[in-house]
Amino acid sequence: MREPTPTAAPAPPARPATQGTPTGPAESTPTGRAEVAAFAAANFSRATGAGLDPHEYLRVTAALTGLDGWGEALMGAARGHLARARQAAGAVSAGEHHQVAARWFHFATLGPNPERALAAAEADAAMARALELLDPDARRVEGPEFAGWLRGPAGAPVAIVVPGLDSGKEEFHDLVAALLRRGLAVLAMDGPGQGALAATTTVRADYHRVVARVVDALGARRVGLVGLSLGGYYAAESAAHEPRVAVAATVSGPFRLDWAALPDPVRLLLAERAGGEDAARAFAGRVDLSALAARVACPLLVVDGGQDVIPGVTCGEALARRAPRGRYLRIPHGDHLLGNARPDWLPALADHIAGGLTPEA
Repeated sequence: MREPTPTAAPAPPARPATQGTPTGPAESTPTGRAEVAAFAAANFSRATGAGLDPHEYLRVTAALTGLDGWGEALMGAARGHLARARQAAGAVSAGEHHQVAARWFHFATLGPNPERALAAAEADAAMARALELLDPDARRVEGPEFAGWLRGPAGAPVAIVVPGLDSGKEEFHDLVAALLRRGLAVLAMDGPGQGALAATTTVRADYHRVVARVVDALGARRVGLVGLSLGGYYAAESAAHEPRVAVAATVSGPFRLDWAALPDPVRLLLAERAGGEDAARAFAGRVDLSALAARVACPLLVVDGGQDVIPGVTCGEALARRAPRGRYLRIPHGDHLLGNARPDWLPALADHIAGGLTPEA
């Protein structure tokens, strides 16, 4: 769930950009240009936090005359990197271009895009090729309602990264890298209604059932769990039910959703990912940690941004307060997912997860 005005360092107004926007046509008019400029600015810290070059992002989005060109333009940027990969003189350069292409394809799914399913599949394929070149020991792990990439030392404790409503496993590279640097193995996954699985599955509030199957597939006795945006709810809900979750963290995760108060763009995206408005309303009604927070027995770090204010979304402070081993980290200037404040929370979160899985870390 998400936010903001482009200049060299765009500053975020509170707007739920992570949750999508209406997909009506945007004509080439001052209104259309203003709409796409606001949407691009709202996603700036998210895009740069995910590793897109800020200058390239501003250049690509500045050329748009309306939101209806979002998907085509960003997929074009992705294909430009695929072309550079084909022309690269070495495997590392080719792999890095494939990795950037995966990010562009993923961000092409966030706005209006009639080829959203294709973009998600292309992001998945580009990431697969990037890892083949850059991390050949990476292993695909998949099963009913989940798919992801496991990276890191064989036999190391595993941290699972759970995305949100419109994010996916291709987005959180810096988080994955921070966990890998601390000696962990990391599974970045898509679950039901997410990433490459969004076209064939729908969101579910009992996400712990998916996490249980993931842990079974990993053959792990204990795991760490990091959830971002709606994935924060998924991580906390799973930690409350799944005893193999040894440590958990949430970033911009909701404690509770109020369907009636949610902004229209969020409700539209929920309806798309849930399979209809009635299913979305029912799903939102189940996103409530009031009765579960006290059951999260593992060490839990809850990270929120002070600028992340979305109608209908209750932030994570209550979760941290009610969880027996909860700790709350609020970054006053942080936006949704705190892409504008990564040094303020990312090292602390990575240390929290590593410390919970490897006490000597």
